[in-house]
Amino acid sequence: MPPLNLVLAPLPYEARLQARDPATIDLVVIHCTELPDLATAREYGERVLYPQSGTGNSGHYYIDRDGSVSRYVAPERIAHHTRGYNERSIGIELVNTGRYPNWLDSRHQAMDEAYTPAQIDALQALLAALRAQLPSLSLIAGHEDLDTTQVEASDDPTRQVRRKLDPGPRFPWPQVLDACGLQRLP
Repeated sequence: MPPLNLVLAPLPYEARLQARDPATIDLVVIHCTELPDLATAREYGERVLYPQSGTGNSGHYYIDRDGSVSRYVAPERIAHHTRGYNERSIGIELVNTGRYPNWLDSRHQAMDEAYTPAQIDALQALLAALRAQLPSLSLIAGHEDLDTTQVEASDDPTRQVRRKLDPGPRFPWPQVLDACGLQRLP
């Protein structure tokens, strides 16, 4: 396994995110950005969506196509990445276009971009590092496993589409599960 190429890149509001005891973290949620590149993902992550706290939506870690890893939020802070699971989980975002830019268009629901070998190697290195740092970490899930909400399609209000489909059908679950030592949350 290659060494973890980690860059600390805290979001401007990181210190305003609620602190938590790392011993309460038992879950990793795998996401894809559904954006064209890391720079755009950073722009989205910096957006303040919750005026009371001055925070927004973001994963903890971002893995670019070249395998570089950026930490936007420290694990001891609660990032807003998966409704109902934020307090107990770490969010890992892999740069991937997903359904961008027509996320909810019923005619544009395929997620065709493959994840790069460098991304999967970096993910495995990150998961190993997190398991060493967080002994309570035992579970892994995809965002699509945890948020199964259906919403009105943007092109046709009579059709429903999945709000979240990440990491999507191109994510190599068997390969990741074989190496990570975590159990997939049903």
